[in-house]
Amino acid sequence: MATTIKDVAQYTGLSIATISKYINGGNVLEDNRKRIGEAIEVLDYKVNYAARSLKTNKTMTVGILLPSLFTPFFSLICAYIEPLLKSHGYSMIVCSYHDDPIEEISKLKFLQALSIDGIVAVPTTVTADELTALKIPVVLMDRNVPGLDSVVTDNINAVHDVVEELIIHGHRRIGIILGPPTVTTAYERKLGYERAFADYNLPIDESLIRIGEYDIATGYREMIELLNMKPLPTAVVVSSHDITVGAIMAAYERKLKIPDDIYFVGYDEEQITKVFNAPVTTVLQPLVEIAQSVTELLVKRMNGDYSGYPQLNRLKTTLLRHQPISKIE
Repeated sequence: MATTIKDVAQYTGLSIATISKYINGGNVLEDNRKRIGEAIEVLDYKVNYAARSLKTNKTMTVGILLPSLFTPFFSLICAYIEPLLKSHGYSMIVCSYHDDPIEEISKLKFLQALSIDGIVAVPTTVTADELTALKIPVVLMDRNVPGLDSVVTDNINAVHDVVEELIIHGHRRIGIILGPPTVTTAYERKLGYERAFADYNLPIDESLIRIGEYDIATGYREMIELLNMKPLPTAVVVSSHDITVGAIMAAYERKLKIPDDIYFVGYDEEQITKVFNAPVTTVLQPLVEIAQSVTELLVKRMNGDYSGYPQLNRLKTTLLRHQPISKIE
């Protein structure tokens, strides 16, 4: 006969509520945690998730939908989200749609079929109507779709402020490498670049605005295009971790010294730049705060609290300066 939660409670002398809280990832006293862990091992207790789902109408599972599993930005945020969800008793299922619009819809339906309690999504082409039709609480991360809860960073000011600082130091030929314009982050970062030039009544050389995907290949290819220009740009700003890596590879292939030959501003993750033995100034997004904001908002919605819906949380970035911006006379 299968061991039940009542057996675990009887073995430990603790209440069923305490046992349930432990099983669902909640916080219990350390002494109680040890007693419950011992009881589960001795009694060979197995959680009947199907029965729990039928009884509570909840699976205590959250789906995470990403455009790619290879992007460190998303992987790191998921690593921060997991323990936060666990503290509320939830597990998570992570899947990717590989930047494929058809796969994006397919993976959403897959998660819906699992009867998950909520979704954290990083959408590319899916619409607000399609997400609302799932009848599941959804919080968007890193992307903003009007009419839905979203947690994003202040992309416009993140790029505006660093380009403004370059302009103040005399830079005029400032290249920028962006992701696809259909993605809100890329659109907003381009807007920040354009606003900085407009603020100082400076013309924009459109050839310095390079557009591709959020990947290493784009960073490498578009940096080569910028480095083939005459005259060279005096500074280059990029807009994602992977683009940063590709662009630095191109600069080093051309044997350019950063920042002596060209000033460079990376994005997202400063550790990788140290591999190139010349840490660069980097726009850092607040990964921990993003994870906290996404988790808190989703748990709130899964608990039936829709106050302030739809909610848009914009979080500030920081600029990590590894080198002073060179003055252009």
